[in-house]
Amino acid sequence: MILSLVLVLLFISSSLSYSYNSKFMISRTLMRAMSAKKDIPSTIEGWKTILNPNQFAVLRQQATEPPGYSERTPGELEFELKKSVGTKYPKEGVYNCVGCGTPLYKADSKFDSGCGWPAFYEGVKGAIEERPDTDGRRIEIVCSNCKSHLGHVFKNEGFPTPTNERHCVNGICLKYEPKQ
Repeated sequence: MILSLVLVLLFISSSLSYSYNSKFMISRTLMRAMSAKKDIPSTIEGWKTILNPNQFAVLRQQATEPPGYSERTPGELEFELKKSVGTKYPKEGVYNCVGCGTPLYKADSKFDSGCGWPAFYEGVKGAIEERPDTDGRRIEIVCSNCKSHLGHVFKNEGFPTPTNERHCVNGICLKYEPKQ
């Protein structure tokens, strides 16, 4: 029953993909991720087969990459964006969860916060869960699909963004997908 519903939604969603409207593109990508939910590992060993050791430490053990790691390290998100696109801030595309492929952020919500990690002012609706952090001071953000740790959200810091929020995300958690 659920598989049938997902297939119908995929069909409807793919019918709309002829439009380059970003809402349809994200919906189509979200449908692909939802249909792949059965492939999400249920064990630590399973996660270790799809994530490299650094990704595993951040996504599954709530570690934090060093500030600037994503920008300075070959093969990492912002380093590769600067090399392939010429900027860390492409205007189109989406950032997906490296753990499960769920679209988390639209490219146009990324901004320069100066914090040393990729920053976004809002996530794709329903893609990110907020939880009180174990330190009691911060709010942790996780992928709503696979529950992988992404980073933290900070509110009311005064950034000139539509939401006055800063999703401070470990770059190692994200995979950029250009607009197709």
